[in-house]
Amino acid sequence: MTHTQDTHKHDLPTRTRAAAVHRRSWMALLAVGLLAIGVYVFVIKAGAVPARAIWAIVALTLSGVICRPWRVPEAVWAVLGATTLVGLGLLSWTAAWRAIGQGSDVYLFLTGMMLLAELARREGLFDWLAAHAARHAHGSAPRLFALVYGVGTIVTVFLSNDATAIVLTPAVYAVTKAARVTPLPYLLVCAFIANAASFVLPISNPANLVIFSRTMPPLTSWLSQFALPSVLAIVATYVALRFTQTPWLRQRVATDIVAPALSRGGRMAAYGIGGTAVALLLVSALDTPLGLPTCLAGCTTAAIVLLHKRESPRHLVTGVSWSVLPLVAGLFVLVEGLEEMGVLRSLGQVLRAAAERSAAGTAWGAGIMLAVACNVMNNLPAGLIAGSTVQAAHVPSQVLGAVLIGIDLGPNLSVTGSLATMLWLVALRREGEDVGTWQFLRLGVVVMPPALLLALGALVLLG
Repeated sequence: MTHTQDTHKHDLPTRTRAAAVHRRSWMALLAVGLLAIGVYVFVIKAGAVPARAIWAIVALTLSGVICRPWRVPEAVWAVLGATTLVGLGLLSWTAAWRAIGQGSDVYLFLTGMMLLAELARREGLFDWLAAHAARHAHGSAPRLFALVYGVGTIVTVFLSNDATAIVLTPAVYAVTKAARVTPLPYLLVCAFIANAASFVLPISNPANLVIFSRTMPPLTSWLSQFALPSVLAIVATYVALRFTQTPWLRQRVATDIVAPALSRGGRMAAYGIGGTAVALLLVSALDTPLGLPTCLAGCTTAAIVLLHKRESPRHLVTGVSWSVLPLVAGLFVLVEGLEEMGVLRSLGQVLRAAAERSAAGTAWGAGIMLAVACNVMNNLPAGLIAGSTVQAAHVPSQVLGAVLIGIDLGPNLSVTGSLATMLWLVALRREGEDVGTWQFLRLGVVVMPPALLLALGALVLLG
């Protein structure tokens, strides 16, 4: 190969990336145009009052986030919607900044987890774990499936559902590569167990802390209320997934796998992840926000590894999918817009009146309705709305528990139901995989309802 040909060959990835950036720029501009047209037609042209205008903008924005027309990133739609609310004077800059500030704990938590995940990936920890997991399957795909499900449950319980999406997904993809099997059935485990096991402990899902806010019960009370519903949800989700993925679990798992040596940086990353899990348990017991400790753990682990290797943090930082943060911030602003309209006060009054008539009936209704609502507007804004509503309404603990189960389990219906599932999608796309909206929905219709109904039934029976 001549020098010119070789140079041309190495320029191809650069040109491909440049073309991709160019396409994304045009798509972002197209998204701006579409949102502007939508606002003009539904808000200005129709002469809508402010309340209707806010509803229209929120609906258009969430449609963009969920459907991702022309593959425009979710964060673009969220930021556009938030900016439009402020730009039209429907929400003050002060209120918008206050809403963004309310998400500070979430941003810190995600930053720490994303740094840990990227560090573990770069240091080969995932490849090392993958080889050992594949060897322990002893050639059996069902055994490998159960192993991934068990590990996913443990990670979700002790590190949160977002950690399962961010940290475990690339590790599972590495497992399937080492085992030479179709990756999707095992990757789906990461998405579904991230939600199914997300109310075993308060730290299993940051949404739990949002919903209970200052009324977080002691750990013993939490377990007495949610232990049985959690076990039923985890088992029901496993059975449904195992049944739907049977055709792919007939594949033979490779046994001739050579486990790579784990570098010192990889061991440090593993210690950092383990230390983070212990720190989160201690912080949760002290009823302290999780964001800052998680961020400090991620930054400290990264700094130790980089100093040991004498490397610049540039490659580590650029490997993180930071677009998740503006997505979350935009959703917080949208919720603030709804709160300015008085929507939350009205919902609180309705919920309180219903609970006074029948706590059990209200628990069933609230749990099911919120499970559906998560898939219409994502469980982050739904959780923010629900948390504010139930705290203002002072509903019985049974209703509050049903709200939490609906917020945590409902997202297993659709691919955009929860922030964890969206983080899972980001991790999949980095590995060259993708799951379509309808593809996930067809599976979610089978997996989510049995787990939800069993969990709610157990909660109501326990009183």
